Amino acid sequence: MLSICYRRMALAALVAAVLAAGPDSRVLAQVQTSTSVLEDSLVRADGIRGLDALYNLRFDEAAETFTQIDARFPHHPVGPFLRSLNTWWEILLDLHDTSRDEEFFRMMDTVVERCDRILARDEHAIDAMFFKGAALGFRGRLRSNREQWFRAAMDGKRAMGYVLAVAERDSGNADYMFGKGIYDYFAEAIPKRYAAVRPLMAFFPDGDRERGLETLKRTAREGHFVRTEAVYFLFHIYYAYERDYAAALSHIEWLVQHYPENAFFHTMHGRVLVSQGRWNEARAVFETVLARYVDETHGYGDAIAEQSLYYLARTEMARQQFEGALGYLLQLEALAARSPRDTPFKVLGRLRQGMAHDALGHRDTATDRYREVLEMDDASGAHERAQRYLQRPYRSGRMLREDS
Repeated sequence: MLSICYRRMALAALVAAVLAAGPDSRVLAQVQTSTSVLEDSLVRADGIRGLDALYNLRFDEAAETFTQIDARFPHHPVGPFLRSLNTWWEILLDLHDTSRDEEFFRMMDTVVERCDRILARDEHAIDAMFFKGAALGFRGRLRSNREQWFRAAMDGKRAMGYVLAVAERDSGNADYMFGKGIYDYFAEAIPKRYAAVRPLMAFFPDGDRERGLETLKRTAREGHFVRTEAVYFLFHIYYAYERDYAAALSHIEWLVQHYPENAFFHTMHGRVLVSQGRWNEARAVFETVLARYVDETHGYGDAIAEQSLYYLARTEMARQQFEGALGYLLQLEALAARSPRDTPFKVLGRLRQGMAHDALGHRDTATDRYREVLEMDDASGAHERAQRYLQRPYRSGRMLREDS
């Protein structure tokens, strides 16, 4: 419980961290200042082309483009920031793999150092303010994922000042207002959802949930360089916070249409369909995801395949096809065995094995699986559900809606 409490408290401080705008940072090309290197036509054209490649997970192509920008402006933060996005997306595709963390932190440190050298000469330099806020935000987001709560909170608070200052430069610019929209939404939504963070919010400006949503919608309509990111955050908000799955679906479908090679968006599309109970459509999505994994399509790695197998099992259980579900769950078990970690879908898959065996009348096997879950790392309340089913067998028809 203590860990959960700290997690919730950190969320409020990390509101500022999400202002970094997630994996897409095309806002960089829209900064309006006569001294901004980002007005350079080459940076604009190459930056957008590289980011399009990045979103489609064509990392080599993106890296080549970003390296050229860095070589053109070797003392500017734009180069290392753009290059860091490749590493960020590699982390995002499997958040439980920490092997790239140190590389990412080093790249963010480089961005901050370059920004500080510029700010030492001109404390109002908009390029340096923008990239320092973005770097601190990204660093804080990853630290929060790694449960480094205090350091994440400090990064988030420092990021907020820079990003809001940039937004104030031109409130008529939909791209500039993107970060403010994110802050407004989460500064109100998170304290309402998690009471433990409310005292901490005394250190932050007030938010406005409705204003934040309207600002993000405006950026999605009118923005040029952060339109995609506005759509992504609207999807995330409607899926994870508002639980408006119809709205979430419309936004994820836009992302899948524009970035058909993105495995992350692809799997999230299926997960939204699951949340709506649209099992046949979800099954078709996850079958395609799994086929791309089998074909070794770039970006469709083991973590993506684990998700696909888990949700394919769920679609089978929704149709009362428990033998079929066990088939997928055993494939998931074999795939997850490659990793020494108890990945979330490995744990949830083991729980589902118990549920499927219960539904088939194999009570002894089911209880074995539930006890095994209790020996594993917890994931999405799997321990609580395992204990519940040990006391009272799972029965089909009592399907639990899960967020994972």
